[in-house]
Amino acid sequence: MDKPKGKLIAVGGNEDKGTYPNPKTKKKYYLDFFELGILKRFLQEIPAATPQIEVITTASMIPEEVGERYLSAFRILGCDKVNLMHIRNNEDVLLPEYLERVKNADGIMFSGGDQSRITRIFMNTELLDVMRHRYWHEDFILAGTSAGAMAMSTIMIKGGSASESLLKGAVKIAQGLDLLDSVIIDTHFVKRARFGRLMEAVVSHPNTIGIGLGEDTGVLITDGHMIETIGSNLVVVVDGHNVGYTNIKETGTGRPISIENMVMHVLAKGNIYDIESRKFFRDAHEMKAEMQKAETK
Repeated sequence: MDKPKGKLIAVGGNEDKGTYPNPKTKKKYYLDFFELGILKRFLQEIPAATPQIEVITTASMIPEEVGERYLSAFRILGCDKVNLMHIRNNEDVLLPEYLERVKNADGIMFSGGDQSRITRIFMNTELLDVMRHRYWHEDFILAGTSAGAMAMSTIMIKGGSASESLLKGAVKIAQGLDLLDSVIIDTHFVKRARFGRLMEAVVSHPNTIGIGLGEDTGVLITDGHMIETIGSNLVVVVDGHNVGYTNIKETGTGRPISIENMVMHVLAKGNIYDIESRKFFRDAHEMKAEMQKAETK
């Protein structure tokens, strides 16, 4: 099976989504989830000495403010060739200017917000086709935080209450950008207690791997299947391949879901997980040693 030449970085987020439950909600926005470490790694993975970065703010309802924080963070890291793409609707995504910029960028970052806005606007467009082609055939880096990370997979969580998860139907699923197959990504994972939400998504789609990203944490995905944890928090991997009994098909909507033999792994910074072999590695050194041992057999 062919492997993509490019890399993905999915970040768990720690930013306000730009939506307010009620008018009295305090309007506080921040991008502390980067802590500059994850952004620095994003830049390090780009081969170009002076990379051209494009930040796509489609998911956010406060694109100008979010965009400015990205510009500031990149400047701190010495990267000045950063542009913002405030693609707000189906007309914007067709503009030749944006297509040309995507063709010339060394790395692209999708901001957080609402993942459904990303898929609604980008699906079935030439812009997305170019991103996919460059990811598969070039040393191209695609990154996304929060909603931008969740939209990467073929199967995408578009919503659902964490408190009601594992009650059938609580998790809402939609089509993602199809950059990662057989994977489901959830974000703000530990802080918002989304364990049940990801488990329900995985058991509803047999033979998938769930990736729960903690805040200020991300995964660097190489070859389309090797996951390295970056950042300060945790990544939870939910493996649904060995599930035995589950009542997901026959139980009614709103009823509790039972699951036999759901496997979980918890990854901290530097730990590696192989989606294909479903193996956990302590670090890159252990992974290389295991691969060399397998080659000599």
